[in-house]
Order: sequence, then C-alpha cells, then structure tokens
Amino acid sequence: MSLHKLRLAAAVPLTISTFSSRLFLKPFPNTLTLGLFSRRLQQHKPLLVRAFSASATVQDIPATQTTVSSVARPQWKASIDFKWIRDNKEAVEINIKNRNSNANLDVVLELYENMVNLQKEVERLREERNNVAKKMKGKLEPSERERLVEEGKSLKESLVSMEEDLVKLKDELQHVAQSIPNMTHPDVPVGGEDSSAIRKEVGCPREFHFQIKDHLQLGKDLDLIDFDSAAEVSGSKFFYLKNEAVLLEMALLNWTLSQVMKKGYTPLTTPEIVRSSIVEKCGFQPRGDNTQVYSIDGTDQCLIGTAEIPLGGIHMDSILLESALPLKYIAFSHCFRTEAGAAGAATKGLYRVHQFSKAEMFVICRPEDSEFFHHELIQIEEDLFTSLGLHFKTLDMATADLGAPAYRKFDIEAWMPGFGRFGEITKAGDWEYDTAHLNHFRRVLRKAKQTFQLLSLCTL
Repeated sequence: MSLHKLRLAAAVPLTISTFSSRLFLKPFPNTLTLGLFSRRLQQHKPLLVRAFSASATVQDIPATQTTVSSVARPQWKASIDFKWIRDNKEAVEINIKNRNSNANLDVVLELYENMVNLQKEVERLREERNNVAKKMKGKLEPSERERLVEEGKSLKESLVSMEEDLVKLKDELQHVAQSIPNMTHPDVPVGGEDSSAIRKEVGCPREFHFQIKDHLQLGKDLDLIDFDSAAEVSGSKFFYLKNEAVLLEMALLNWTLSQVMKKGYTPLTTPEIVRSSIVEKCGFQPRGDNTQVYSIDGTDQCLIGTAEIPLGGIHMDSILLESALPLKYIAFSHCFRTEAGAAGAATKGLYRVHQFSKAEMFVICRPEDSEFFHHELIQIEEDLFTSLGLHFKTLDMATADLGAPAYRKFDIEAWMPGFGRFGEITKAGDWEYDTAHLNHFRRVLRKAKQTFQLLSLCTL
C-alpha cells in the first residue's frame, strides 16, 4: 500500500487584496505522523481518526544542520520554488500582470540570488571549519595547534554571524515572495471581472404583475428580520432572524447537508475559534489594516470567516494513505467577517454582514483527480440552485478576480429581483496548494461554498 505524504504549510499575506498567503499541500519526506488512514477505516468510520484524535509530530530540520538560537525562526513557511520562478521569469511576469498583482518579481529574484550566494559562503566556511577540526586530531606542534584553535574560533564567529544573516535574508525573501500569485489555468479568461466567461445560465428572471419588495421590506412587513435591535446589541451589520425566517434558514442548511451527503461527503460542524497561525496558513490576514478577521485580544486566536479554515487544519502536517483519498467534507459553521474596506460596495440588508451561517464543501484529492472534483463541486452547486428554482449563472472568473492562491474559480450569481441585478451566492475554488508554489500545478484541495443568508429566496 503506497503512502501519499502531504504537509500543509503557508505564509503570511502582505495585503488582503492580493491574498498573498498560500496553503500548500506537498510531499514532504521529513514529515513524521501518528495519524495514518486506511480504506477500511474510511469505509466504516467516515470521521477519520487523525482528524479528531491523533496528534502529529513533524521534524522539519535535519539534525546535521547548524541552528542559530539567537534568531527567531518562523513556525512555518511557504514552499516556494524560487529556482523555477527564476527560470520562468517571463511567464511569471505575465501572470503577475494578468492577475493585477502588486508583486515585485525583480526584488524577489534579487533577494533569492543574494540568499544563494550567502548560502554558498556559509557552506564554504563550514567546510573550512571541518578541515581545521580534522587537522587538530593529529599530532601537532604546540604553536601549530594554537594557530588552528584561533583559526577555528575565528571561523566559528564568522559562521555564526553569517548564519544569522542567512536566516534574516530567508525570512525577508519569504515575506516579499508571498505577493507572487500562483500560475493560472490556461482556460481562465484574461482581464478584470467584466471579462469573466459565463459557463452556464439557468432559468430566467421571474415576471411580477405588481411592484416587488426587496428582502428588507419583506422582512419588516412579515416580521422576519430585525436589524434595529441587533444594531443596539451588537452594532451595525448584525441582525436577528425571526419566526419563519429562522425555520427557513435551518431548512435550507439541513436540506443542503442531506443533498451533499448523498454525494459521499462527510458532515461536520467545526470550531469557530482557531489559532492565528491556521488563519494565516489558509490565506487570510488575521491582523493588520483592512483585515477581514476578528482577532481575540490577548490570545493567538481568531474567529473564523469561513469553515475552510478549520477544515484546512484537520490534516495539517499529516501523512495520508493515498488509498484514503479523496477526503470529502460538507461543514456547517457560523462565519465572522469585519468587512473592512467594504464602504461603497453593495452592503444593503443581508449583504456583507458581520455574522452569517454557511455550508462549505471541501475535498482533498490526488493531483490528477483535481479537475474532476472541481467540476463535481460546481455541478453539485448548480444542481442545488436548480432544485430551488433560482435563476442563476455560473461564471469562470477572470484572472484579475482570482485570489493569489487560486488556479481557477467559478462563481455562481443568482438574479435578485429586489436588487434588480445578479449577486454572488457561492463560489467553487480550484486552489493552487502546490508542492512547489509555481511549479507542477499539483492541485489537491478543492473547496466550494454555499452561503445561505435568505438573500436569494427573500427577493423572489
């Protein structure tokens, strides 16, 4: 039985607009774990052991490497193939331009070359130090031994200083390189949001023989939504659901879970508070200007903005049996978002609120199965909304509308009569959680979201 070794790692985003953090699922030979999976276990116990009980132990740094205790090392880092970036500079530059990214490739490559040169110098000093140590093992005149001792001390001091510089340079390179977006699927339209291509359109706008009301007015008239009380209790962009609206939301979520479970997805509810490092590894900015994440003061924890975050952490630093793949989840959670920078956007009513309920599909699969499961997620979404009788369209989002980790992304927008326009209700992301950042397109995590805020149904 073959083992498919997978490790999750990531890096801090520079700006929320570029989603410069990455989540990588990569073969990692130095990973050690206690959590293994078998086909038999998956068949009889869909809630996998590693996800809920066993702990993982990871040994990243070989024992032969010299460590520098005086320099704080990052707990994790992105797996970026800088050599590949350097060798494919022109393609990467074009991709940065198409993605409307602010990444500075020249700075990244300059830092990389400096790091390579410094690494060579460190290796040279280590070799010299080893040679001096070897010479001191033989019979030597006192004067010669004293000279070698002094030379050894000098080499040690130089090596310690240079290793500190190397660690700092690597950290700087990691930080700057996070703004480089992953490469893009060749079929993705190039351009801004207006260049996105329609994959599918279902139904047509309903005709009404009376003046229609939006969901705000319906919610007030039918005593379904209370924004005023929520504003007093929690602040703006919070709401109370009342009466039939509560039953409608629960019915939608239960129906969604039951339909998706028929496709072989394991249902979960997730923690809604997670460590800041997990948020960062999933491509979000837990702190800083314009963050979308609520951080808990005095702790290293955050409220989740999506179930993707705790789902992404379930198998972090794990070794998975290839025969256990795919792992398919449908998770329910409440989601919390600051909506920083949303001023001027469509924020009326239940749009861009600070707390909402969401069901999220999440798949871990072999790279060669990636395309299949991405389309499976999209098809499930389209089937759900067709069953609800919604008029919607599926968009293959253009390059400038993709987050930095995305390889390809499909959005579904439903017609909202109360707004007189289409509005996004789900997205199916084909994320580039790659073994080498920009190298082999090893797409192994897929995710899709169904956000039910009564937004679609209340406007019909």
